[in-house]
Amino acid sequence: MQLGIGTRLTHPKYGDGVIIGEADFYYEIYFPEHGEKEISKSFDNMVIVKLVEPKDEESVPLYQIESVLREILEPLTAPQDTVYLGERWTGGKLIMQPANKDLQSKEMPVETFFHKIVMLRDRLRVMEQKINASKLSD
Repeated sequence: MQLGIGTRLTHPKYGDGVIIGEADFYYEIYFPEHGEKEISKSFDNMVIVKLVEPKDEESVPLYQIESVLREILEPLTAPQDTVYLGERWTGGKLIMQPANKDLQSKEMPVETFFHKIVMLRDRLRVMEQKINASKLSD
């Protein structure tokens, strides 16, 4: 029996999977817990959960879909270009004056202040990615 791309099945060793590609003698199957595996077409111990009939026309290979997605997403995720401060701020100081006159004011170069903001933003993004990748519930 020929299986089409998208067929869902259960393998005795790897568990649930879906066919993502096909060659002459094997299927490329993605198993969420084990990644991509090449399984012979003659292997009979898989249980078909949902059959997708093979299509006669040529389907789009996975590597082409990946390359298109990469072209779309790379500009959005690539590091941003360096944006320089306006000329009027170059060499300037940030002065933080507390409301309480007994406390001392704090001065720092404007470049240092903005650098700290950028570094904080980057660390927050990394922390957000780690939280999203974790299995924590709300």
